[in-house]
Amino acid sequence: MLLRLSVRDVVLIDRLDLDFGPGLCALTGETGAGKSILLDALGLALGKRADTSLLRAGADRAAVTAAFEVAADHPARRWLDERGLDHNPDEDVVLRRTLAADGRSRGFINDQSVTVAALADLAGHLVEIYGQHDRLGLMDVRTHRLALDGFAGLAPALALCRTAHGGWRDAHDRLADAERDATEEAARGEELRDFVADLDALAPEPGEATTLADERGFLMAAEKIAAALNAAAQALNGTPPADQAIRSAQALVGDVAPSAAGRLDALVAALERAAIEVDEAASLLDAAGHTLEVEPKRLEAVEERLFGLRGLARRHGVEVDGLADLRTDLAARLEAIEAGEEALAAQRVAVDEARASYRQAAAALTKARAAAARRLDKLVNRELPPLKLAAARFATRLEALNEDRWGPDGAERVAFAVATNPGQPAGDLGAIASGGELSRLMLALSVALSQSHGIATLVFDEIDAGIGGATAHAVGVRLARLGMRAQVLVVTHQPQVAAQAGVHFRVAKESAKAKAKAKTTTKTLVEPLDGAARLEEVARMLAGAEVTEQARAAASRLLEGGSEASTTA
Repeated sequence: MLLRLSVRDVVLIDRLDLDFGPGLCALTGETGAGKSILLDALGLALGKRADTSLLRAGADRAAVTAAFEVAADHPARRWLDERGLDHNPDEDVVLRRTLAADGRSRGFINDQSVTVAALADLAGHLVEIYGQHDRLGLMDVRTHRLALDGFAGLAPALALCRTAHGGWRDAHDRLADAERDATEEAARGEELRDFVADLDALAPEPGEATTLADERGFLMAAEKIAAALNAAAQALNGTPPADQAIRSAQALVGDVAPSAAGRLDALVAALERAAIEVDEAASLLDAAGHTLEVEPKRLEAVEERLFGLRGLARRHGVEVDGLADLRTDLAARLEAIEAGEEALAAQRVAVDEARASYRQAAAALTKARAAAARRLDKLVNRELPPLKLAAARFATRLEALNEDRWGPDGAERVAFAVATNPGQPAGDLGAIASGGELSRLMLALSVALSQSHGIATLVFDEIDAGIGGATAHAVGVRLARLGMRAQVLVVTHQPQVAAQAGVHFRVAKESAKAKAKAKTTTKTLVEPLDGAARLEEVARMLAGAEVTEQARAAASRLLEGGSEASTTA
C-alpha cells in the first residue's frame, strides 16, 4: 500500500509530505482547491505522461516520491528481480520522478535510474486509478484474465496449462528442427548417392595406395632391372663360366692341399663356399628374370587406379587411406536420410500428443473460467443498482482464440464488458461516457474481486459525480467495505462518502503576500482532519459556504453512522 507521498514544486504545491495508512482515506475540499493536483503529482511518480505545465511557477524542477509497503511475495518483487533491480524484501519500494523546466524527465526505483515506462509498468502492480481522466488497472483489458483467474483461484489449473503448452511448444520446435534438417539433408541426398556410387566403383581398401605406389615404382624400373639382370647373367656365363672357373681352381688347390700341412685348408673352404654361392646366385638370377615378365599394360592399370584414388581423396578432402571410412560415413548418412521420414512421423505423433494434452488442460481452464465468469457477473450486477447503475449489465466475455494465438495462459481472451442501456449489447468498459458511472462500475467490480485482487492501493477520483443521497451512501459503504481488504484513496465531494473514511484529508488553497515582492502567491495545502475539524469539513460539504448548527448536527450523525458502517462493512 502507499505509505508516503512527497511532492516538491508541482503546480500550486511547493512542499508537501503525506503519510497514509490502510483502509479508506478521503480527500475533500472545495472545487479548485487542488485535489486533482495531488492526483497529478501521484500520477507523476507512477510514470504517467507529464509536461512542464506541472512545474510550480518559478521552479526549476518538480519532484515526487511515492513509497509503498510491498510484501516479499508480491508480483512487484518478482518484477524487480526479473529486471535486476536491487531491493530489500524487508524495506519499502520507492518510486521517484523528476521533471525539469526543459521538459526532461527522469525515473528512479529505489534510487536506481529507470525509464519512465518502467515506472509505469511497476506502478501497474501497485496502484489502480479510476476517475474522470485516469483509467488504469482493471480498465486495461490485459489485466482482466489475471483478475478472473485470481477470483476463481485458478493458479493450479493455470500451472498445468502452462506446463502442457511448454511441452507442446518444445515438441513443435523439435519437429521444426528435424524437418529443417531433413530438408537440408534431402537436398544433398542425390549428391550423397553419387559419392557413394563413386566410392563403391573404386572399392578402396586401407593401405592400398601404398601398395599401388610401390608397384608403380617397380613397374617403371622393370626395363632397367631386366637389363642389369641380363648383364649379370652374361658375366656369370662368360668364357669360361664362373662356376667352372671356381671348380677348376677348387680341383687344383684340392690336389696339393694335403701336402701343405693345413696351410691351404682355409682356401679350400672358401673355394667351396664360392662354388655354392655362385650356384645359388645363378639360380636366383634365373628366377629374377622370370619375375620381370610383366603383363602388358599393367603399369597403365596401376596408375589409373592409383590416380583415381588420389583424385577422389582430394575431392572429399581426406587421405587416400580414409576413403573406406568415408564411404561408411556417407552410406550411414544416406541411410539416415532415407529412414528420416519414419523419424519425422514419430516426431509428428509426439506433437499431436502434446497438442492434445494442451487442449485438455486449456479446456479445463476454459470451463473453470466460464463458471467463475458467471459467479463474478452475478456479484458485480448485484452491486450495480445501489450505485445508481440499475440499467447497466456487467458481463465477462471469454473470446475463443485461433490456434495460432493459443498460449501458456489458455485458448481464450478474457474481457470485461458492460451494457449501459437495456437491449444494447455489452461493449468495452471504456465506452461508458460518464467518468462517474465508470468509476462506480469499477467500484462494483473491485468489491466483487476484493478477496482475490492483488492490487493493494485503489484510487477513485470523484466516483460520486452526479449522485447524492442514498446512492452516495451506498458508494461510501462499498468503499469502506473495499477498504477492509485494500487501501482505498477517494477524492469526493459527497459527505456520505467522506463520513465512511477512516482517514480524512482536507485540500485547500492558501494565498499570501511574498515578503520581498508585493505579489500574492497561492499554495495548495493538505491537512489531516480529526475530531472537530473533520466534523466541520463534513458540515461544510453538507451546507456549502455557510455552515449551520443543523449542518453540524447532520454531519455528526453521518460520522457516527459512518463509523458504525465501517465496523460492520
